[in-house]
Amino acid sequence: MTALIRLATSADAAAIQEIYRPIVLDTHISFEQNPPTVSEIAARIDATLAQYPWLVCELDGRLAGYAYASAFRARAAYQWTAETTVYIHEDFQRRGLSRALYTSLLAVLRQQGYCSAVGVIALPNEGSIRAHESLGFRKVGIFKNVGHKAGAWRDTGWWQLELRAPPEQPRAPRPITQLAAEDSFDGLLQSGLRSIKR
Repeated sequence: MTALIRLATSADAAAIQEIYRPIVLDTHISFEQNPPTVSEIAARIDATLAQYPWLVCELDGRLAGYAYASAFRARAAYQWTAETTVYIHEDFQRRGLSRALYTSLLAVLRQQGYCSAVGVIALPNEGSIRAHESLGFRKVGIFKNVGHKAGAWRDTGWWQLELRAPPEQPRAPRPITQLAAEDSFDGLLQSGLRSIKR
């Protein structure tokens, strides 16, 4: 089996939509009500990659999962914290892909200069809780009944991981495009591959 973790491009939008569409339609995991179109996903990828990483994992040339980071809050004081998201194709569940993608994503965020990562989990979702906590995320709180999805009111849990000690005089995190130009970048991307069950 050939495995690869790389930056997403807008050309991946159709494969990403194939993964995300049933999550929106059939589960409460995403609070979106309508699946975004392929063109909407392509636009999201391009917008994300202006600053944050959006990674995909390929197994034997097939896109098996993806993970990305986004702004935690819009105001400038929050810029050292990123919210993280990961989704795996239903055909590739329980093969370590979530851990692999998150390992690479967190390594990239750390190198960009982010200090904290936040995972927001629609509850219940024991699998996602285990995945986050196995990587060092710790629960910091639960918001009760904040979303209505799949016929019921849903809680969201918030998990946080310190990526590095916050510096006294922080510099703005570097854009992903700047980090991607460095020789060390591919090593960061592939750092999660050892987690994949062959």
